[in-house]
Amino acid sequence: MSEDTGKGGFSLFDAEERILAGAKSLLERMAGGDPQLLSEVGTLADAYSRSVREQRRLVKVSDRLQNQMTQLNQELARRRTEAEEALEKLRQAQETLVQTEKLASLGALVGGVAHEINTPVGIALSCASHLDDATKAIRVLFEADDISVDDFERYMDTAADTAKLIVANCERAADLIRSFKQVAVDRTSSERRTFRLADTIAETVTALRPNLRQGGHEVTVVCPPDLVLDGYPGALSQVLTNFVMNSLTHGYGAGACGHLRIEVEPMGDDWLRLRYRDDGKGVPEEFHNRVFDPFFTTRRGSGGSGLGLHIVFNLVTGPLGGTVVLENSPGPGASFLLEFPRVAP
Repeated sequence: MSEDTGKGGFSLFDAEERILAGAKSLLERMAGGDPQLLSEVGTLADAYSRSVREQRRLVKVSDRLQNQMTQLNQELARRRTEAEEALEKLRQAQETLVQTEKLASLGALVGGVAHEINTPVGIALSCASHLDDATKAIRVLFEADDISVDDFERYMDTAADTAKLIVANCERAADLIRSFKQVAVDRTSSERRTFRLADTIAETVTALRPNLRQGGHEVTVVCPPDLVLDGYPGALSQVLTNFVMNSLTHGYGAGACGHLRIEVEPMGDDWLRLRYRDDGKGVPEEFHNRVFDPFFTTRRGSGGSGLGLHIVFNLVTGPLGGTVVLENSPGPGASFLLEFPRVAP
């Protein structure tokens, strides 16, 4: 539609054109009349004519601006669609990275537990081999009817000692496997169940023991033994694992031995307070507001992904239904305070 055309094809300025034509006719009829009146009417007609021309110009400008606005809105809509698609891809990529980080931490536990199991299994195998050799030797003496009381007593002592070592080391390996199995099942299934909090913490610490032993670190756990929760033990185990691995990665230098502490106390009948603390380097104050941000790390390129504490925040505020903050502790190290309900939402 032209800027001069309105509804039904009529010009927007038909009335103005008729008025201008009437003014021109009036001036022609007034020719030869009062010159002053003729001048004033002419001036008025000229002013009105200029006003109409200005209105026409403004209409054209308005139409041009409206076209530009339409094009701009279309461009904004296109860019908004592109931005939304990019944001969705970013969310998917971030979710993939978070899942990868969770599996990576589980993989680190697998490697540590496998290495830890080698020791008791190796001892049990050596003891069994030694017992087998002693049994073959005593059988040879027995079949040759050349066995003495001293030989038999030495064999019995050897059998008793090696049996104790075999049983003790097999039980040690079984405990490691049992703890890791429960942690792995909880991590991968993310199922809700009723569990004893002290047992879940103990299983997680046991699974982390190889990583802790490498640096000579110690863990103290203070938790009521009969505290039963209804929720997601896998999420809680992941939180504790990330705390510990974050301490080992960022809190201590090479050769430094640390002391980690996990303390749980009830808050009435429905909520719990869990405090995790280490005595390492701590977190610089300028980073306190950023520790839970995704991809924030002070060790970029040195083993830090920047997702460990971000995963902690998501798990605590998500499945566990609680809150987590980095405390301003007066002493050395870092301290994290969690508060969450006994029954997960």
